[in-house]
Order: sequence, then C-alpha cells, then structure tokens
Amino acid sequence: MAQVTINNLTYTYPLTEEPALREISIEIQAGEFLAVIGANGAGKTTLCYTLSGFIPHFFRGELQGKILIDGLDTANSKLYEIVEKVGLAFQNPFNQISGSKFTVYEEIAFGLENLGLPRDEIRSRVEWILALTGIEDLAERSPYALSGGQQQKVALASILVMKPGVLVLDEPTSQLDPIGTREVFQVIRSLAHSGQTIILAEHKMEWIAEFADRVLVLDKGEIVRLGTPQQVLSDINLLSSGIGLSRYTRVAHRVNQQKLWPKGQRYPISLQEATEAFGRLLSQEGGSKK
Repeated sequence: MAQVTINNLTYTYPLTEEPALREISIEIQAGEFLAVIGANGAGKTTLCYTLSGFIPHFFRGELQGKILIDGLDTANSKLYEIVEKVGLAFQNPFNQISGSKFTVYEEIAFGLENLGLPRDEIRSRVEWILALTGIEDLAERSPYALSGGQQQKVALASILVMKPGVLVLDEPTSQLDPIGTREVFQVIRSLAHSGQTIILAEHKMEWIAEFADRVLVLDKGEIVRLGTPQQVLSDINLLSSGIGLSRYTRVAHRVNQQKLWPKGQRYPISLQEATEAFGRLLSQEGGSKK
C-alpha cells in the first residue's frame, strides 16, 4: 500500500515558457482509485510522467514542488528506487514493449529479471498476471504479432507483474473494444480493493463513473475540480472546458433543456443511474396522462 502526496507541483518543459502543470497539490490515499480527466493538452500525461519519475529524470525542464511516494521524493531518488514503488503504463503500448524478448511470457518477465528476483518467483508472478489479465493464450506468441488491443493488455500486464504500490495509467484502454475495456477496468478495481493505489488518466467517462473513487479535473495544467464521480461528472459546466461527459449525463441535460427533467433531480452519470432516473421519469409521465 502506498500513499501519494503532491505539494505545489509546477513543471515547465524545456524550450517552453508556459508551465504544463501549475501548483498541483493533492493527497492520494493508499488503495484509492483516482481518475484524472481533462481536454487534450490539459496536463494529464505530464502529471503521469512526474508521478513515475520520468520527469525530471528523462524530461529535464524546470520542476518545482515535490511528489512523495510513501515519503520517497521522486525527483531526488534513483530510478531503481522509483520503479519498485511506481509503475507507469503508456498510452501507446508499442512504446512500452522492450523489443528484446521473443514471447509475451518473456516480455512480462523482463522487469522482474532486471530486479534480480528468484526464478521460481518470476515464474509464479508471470503465471498469476497472465491469468488475472486473461491473456494466457498469448504467452508463447511474439509481442509484435499481436493486435493493438492485445499489445495493450501485455503492456499493462508487464507493469502489474511488478506489483508496484502505485499504478499510473495513461489511457490504458485506448486500443481496446468495450469488452476489453471493461475487463481492464475490473482488473484495475480489484487491484485497488486489494490495496494498490491507482491513478488513471482517461477519456471514457462511463467507465470512470462506474469505477473511480475520486475524479480530478485538469485544465491548462491546473486543478479545477476534485471530488467524487457524482460531484464532478454531473457538472454540465465541464462541457465548456472541452471535457466530455458521459452519454447519460448529456441526454439528461438535453431533457432538462426541454423542461422535462424533474427540478432538483441530479443528472445520472452511469448506466444504472440513468436506468433508474429515466424509469422514474417515464412513470411520472405515464401517470400524468391518466
């Protein structure tokens, strides 16, 4: 279990004048599932890079403030210390595949080998994560002979197998169909329930509404909203910032514009909430016609 503390984090990329992140401060509890949303260019990926130590160890620039992972200062720690606490899954899985292994099984084992773990433990962990992510059938295939969605699952498995206390995910379902997306979100939620801290940058609001504990909204590198999914994702004002809302929230808002939505009733953000809300609306409408 790992707690994350971000204090007054500001970061500017090299050769740029405007900060990509501005005075970010937040405390993320151990075992919490935090979703990070925002329009393109809002700073989501940059935040993921700072959390995982890519900033400032690979991207230099100007960094102010601190990120502490269970007290470990990521800016002033060695990379091998950071990777034992934080795992990062990239948006494009092709960027994460090492290119040094011939099979999926070996690819997933690669990080564990670099940590020098005993062979029996490596084998046990790889078989565990293959089963957890449902990719046992890919074990002997080449990572480069897979579809984009399959590669994304392999890339995610190669991070999960390391068992980091904090898992940072930058749009990990961008290559997946709805079924694959649900499977990945279910795996992520089960890990959070087991004590792993999850920080997810994602655009798929329906899934965030169903699975996240809290939602952080970034706009031009600043935190503009932070709260539960219901508090944040039902706020129709987010549309003006170029942030998508769930289809259920948008439909409810259109109904409200026609003056048909019950006054004071909150907008639904998930399928279950929408089913209940529109069911009540139809019942009231039917009763008023009698």
